[in-house]
Amino acid sequence: MKKSTILSVLFTMLLLLLAACGGNNSSQSDAPTDDASSEETSSSPSQGGEIAIPIVGDPIFNPWHPNAYAESNVVNRILFSGLTKPGKDTAPAPSLATEWSASEDGLTWTFKLRDDVKWHDGEAFTADDVVFTFNTLVLDESKGANGASNFRALDEVTKVDDATVEFHLNRPWASLPAYLGFNAEILPQHVLEGTDVWNNTAFNKETPIGTGPYKVETYTSGQSVVLTANDDYFLGRPNIDKVTYKILADVNTHIAQAMTQELDIFSLEDTSSLERLQNVAHLSVEPRNVTKYYWVAVNQNNPTFQDVKFRQAIMHAINRQAIIDNILKGYATIADAAITPNLETYYTNDVAKYDYNPEKAKALLEEIGYIMNSDGVFEKDGEPLSFQFDVAVQGDLVTIAQLIQQDLKAVGMDVELVTLDWNSMIQKDVVERNYDMMMNWWTYPDDPDVYAQYHSSNADTGNNIPNYKDEEMDRLLTLGQETSDPAKRAEVYKELQAYMAEQLPYQYLWYPQELVVINNKLENVPELNYGGTLHYINEWSIKQ
Repeated sequence: MKKSTILSVLFTMLLLLLAACGGNNSSQSDAPTDDASSEETSSSPSQGGEIAIPIVGDPIFNPWHPNAYAESNVVNRILFSGLTKPGKDTAPAPSLATEWSASEDGLTWTFKLRDDVKWHDGEAFTADDVVFTFNTLVLDESKGANGASNFRALDEVTKVDDATVEFHLNRPWASLPAYLGFNAEILPQHVLEGTDVWNNTAFNKETPIGTGPYKVETYTSGQSVVLTANDDYFLGRPNIDKVTYKILADVNTHIAQAMTQELDIFSLEDTSSLERLQNVAHLSVEPRNVTKYYWVAVNQNNPTFQDVKFRQAIMHAINRQAIIDNILKGYATIADAAITPNLETYYTNDVAKYDYNPEKAKALLEEIGYIMNSDGVFEKDGEPLSFQFDVAVQGDLVTIAQLIQQDLKAVGMDVELVTLDWNSMIQKDVVERNYDMMMNWWTYPDDPDVYAQYHSSNADTGNNIPNYKDEEMDRLLTLGQETSDPAKRAEVYKELQAYMAEQLPYQYLWYPQELVVINNKLENVPELNYGGTLHYINEWSIKQ
């Protein structure tokens, strides 16, 4: 376990203990008071220059838009700001909020806001923007905001004064500060109030107004988003003048352009070119720990997939170690549940395991009534076990999905692989839930709270992608959110992992070690995962 991760866990435990001990919410502070003064920065970083970063699809400049997933997040992260952000020790750090505290009963969190923040159009940021973002957009269930399922414990945000807000909860929520730094950026009331926010083309697709270190200069669909430094950024003007997100669906193009210095930093999603990149003098490829896991999911609204033995059969059918060894070059470990090994305090390896065993997979299918037909395909009640498997064109996912398809066919499942571009996959599988089986991943803050991806309340429309509904799972997820004592919280999440491994709401594939490709001309990039470093892009600089 990395030292930084250990420190993160310990710091998080301290925050939770303070919250549990209570105290007057006007006097108890659970956070550093000034991130700018506490962060390590280069003594004299160089100024100027420009860099380029790849994304695989057109972004939406609104972090709460129902279709704004991964490709939008990495852009919005530097256009907008949240109340908090991941710290360099991975614990929540100040951003728009300078400090925060919880009431004794854990039902009210008070956040003190910076008073020196301006939107890109020069208007002042205030508590009204926080209230608008959450009360008008996030908490309005009819709007279906992306990420709203993370905030089921939140009832309302109220303004105390221009620089103070209160978050009122329907149950204690220990990880609220962590989630406020996780794709939960604040939007401008003065620009969006009274508009059809999700269909506001001027904001979402042209010239968004944020508080982040960069602002949009030009956007050409299918080609690029060019951002320029925000001279009025509240932590000081970024060192690098210009950042261009190049829209490049083909990962081979990422590799080629990194080698010719046309791209400067990204997370390597296809390891087939790893050795070539490692031999390029101007590039570094750096393994980073990341809170992330990959999975396949079968739609629980389809009766075919509802028997746990069917889901266990899938686990035994897929040769996950072969994927790790042959495709991922060993930069991953087999996943058993949702809590990743880097969260050492909460992670346990003492859960049900599913070795690669095609015969066990076949036996499980036979136990639930399937019979192999003369074509080598299982059938039940005269219907062949036939379904579609959706995967987006992203990194090496299609290659891996092809291997999974072969594994499933080998045990008698008639699987049709369907490849989609990223945005089409989000619309079809995530928004419409129109899929049989799909493949993807989850990231979450460095905290074991995974309520959003598993609780029944988030099925069908939220982040519970398989539409899995289970009362015991719900109980453990809720208990984990409400428990502040670190030791008791660890017990809850270890019990949750054991239950996940037995019931398999998702079929877990691997925990990755992220490979960050960096042009050596870049300086002052924190040793965080790729997404984490973007929160500190204002500190990056280019060697002169």
